Amino acid sequence: MKPEVIVIGAGFAGSVIAERFAHVAGKRVLVLEKRAHVGGNMYDYIDENGVRRHEYGPHIFHTNSREVVDYLSQFTDWYPYQHRVLGHINGVVAPIPFNLTTIERSFPKEKAERLKALLINEYGMEKKVPILQLRANANPEINELAEYIYEHVFKYYTMKQWGQTPEEIDPAVTGRVPVHISYDDRYFQDTYQMMPAHGFTEIFENMLKNEKIEVRLKTDAKSCLKVDLENKQILFEGEVFQGPVIFTGAIDDLLDYPLGELPYRSLEFDIQSHPHTYQEAATVNYPTPAQQNAFTRITEYKLLMQAEQQPEATTIAVEYPLTYHHDGETGNIPYYPIAKEECRRQYQAYCELIRGIDNLHLLGRLAEYQYYNMDAIVAKALQMFNKLNETSHS
Repeated sequence: MKPEVIVIGAGFAGSVIAERFAHVAGKRVLVLEKRAHVGGNMYDYIDENGVRRHEYGPHIFHTNSREVVDYLSQFTDWYPYQHRVLGHINGVVAPIPFNLTTIERSFPKEKAERLKALLINEYGMEKKVPILQLRANANPEINELAEYIYEHVFKYYTMKQWGQTPEEIDPAVTGRVPVHISYDDRYFQDTYQMMPAHGFTEIFENMLKNEKIEVRLKTDAKSCLKVDLENKQILFEGEVFQGPVIFTGAIDDLLDYPLGELPYRSLEFDIQSHPHTYQEAATVNYPTPAQQNAFTRITEYKLLMQAEQQPEATTIAVEYPLTYHHDGETGNIPYYPIAKEECRRQYQAYCELIRGIDNLHLLGRLAEYQYYNMDAIVAKALQMFNKLNETSHS
């Protein structure tokens, strides 16, 4: 098949746009995927315990976008799932994000009631307040609470996750897990919260099940595609390719690191089997100093499954953050872009190198060096397809 569109990467970004080009625009699409499977970091499968294991860490679908739900529902059925997270906080196990229930479990009753009243009076019920904003409050009791939360919930978890202190991190990152002035102990409050009935991998298989789509697994794009920076063109199998090329991987890797390696945080997982249920919630955080627990959280995968499908045995993943190195024995998968100005400048310098190659389009967390939840990248891929499709017809 001679492709009209080339997509590099078979995660959500690549699979959605490949499906749209094939199904809506009727284009012949070639998908190049370095791994041996589709689905990117969403890849999951049933393991030896009968548990649906998420190979690259836990993924929970949640969104406020009806458009995204309607689109993905073409490729999967769902079951309802409300994600709840517990944390080991100064000797007690309590809900995360830190909320009014967490206050009740963390302090004597009289103090807890006073702190709850202060927070509700200051911010109102059902409000989410970033920890850095809470620490700036002038009320001494609120400030004391903020320091407690900072020390026992945010500080060490953030240091382990990012290798930096919270003050060094972009507020948009720390703001993702705020203090929640509520008794709602769900980790997310989105309108739509569910899990795919037969796993995430099936979504990708169904998306790419189109006679106009060819998927080449275990294929590094650089083995057949070259970005010619000097002549501002793309060569595919030695010939100039003028159709759209949607790239969803790491731009520094595609260009062979001429400006150095973009920094990311990576993860390693200690996968363990146990005969019975291991913990109280699907995810339990350990916001403790690294000397006490080097890992950040433990996920018990069967607790993400439908209750009637949970087996007796269980599989857990103990999660260790570390610095990314593209050729390292460990930490060689880029998970999280570093939200620092010097990193964005380095990324923008890479974008300058490809400026003028008008048929090369960057899409996704790695290609755009930007954090996306899965619903956001589905929406972004749909938006990019609509724009490219309109342009081709104008």
